[in-house]
Amino acid sequence: MPSIPPQRAPRAHAARPSWLRWLLASAMAALAACKSPPPEAPAVQDSKMPSRDSAAAPLTATVAAPKASAAISARDYRKDAAAHLYSQNQQRIYQGKLPAMLYAIGVLEVDIDRQGRVARLHWARAPRHAPEVVAEIERTVRAAAPYPTPSRMGKVTYIDTWLWDKSGNFQLDTLTEGQH
Repeated sequence: MPSIPPQRAPRAHAARPSWLRWLLASAMAALAACKSPPPEAPAVQDSKMPSRDSAAAPLTATVAAPKASAAISARDYRKDAAAHLYSQNQQRIYQGKLPAMLYAIGVLEVDIDRQGRVARLHWARAPRHAPEVVAEIERTVRAAAPYPTPSRMGKVTYIDTWLWDKSGNFQLDTLTEGQH
């Protein structure tokens, strides 16, 4: 009786689909990028600057605390939040009256906690035809934190309408200059 040569088992990595290899490589690259920051360079003392050993207080970086909002309702707070967003995005505010046809309109509900941080975003009406606008609005809202603290309410949920021009500039309904 003729002997049948034993078949080799396929190699495990050869059976993996290419997307899985890509996913594993991406994960390994991301982990490799997560290393500790480089050590701080020694401080160079400028002869015009007071030394740290002097009687002057040491120089420390301070983060400005968010201002407090005196709003007593979500409707009042919406004005403070819109003004805050405008101050953080001055170069992106559409100047003047908006055109009659806008690229996107979205209605976003934002929860702000006691410290002025964004706790939750909820789309009441998302511009589904423009997912890039949805992502950019969410990024803009989160990047503007901390918001004025809702000191008289503790926390607040406010809603505003985003009026988005095809140029990428916007106005909020709360502070809009209207449309042509």
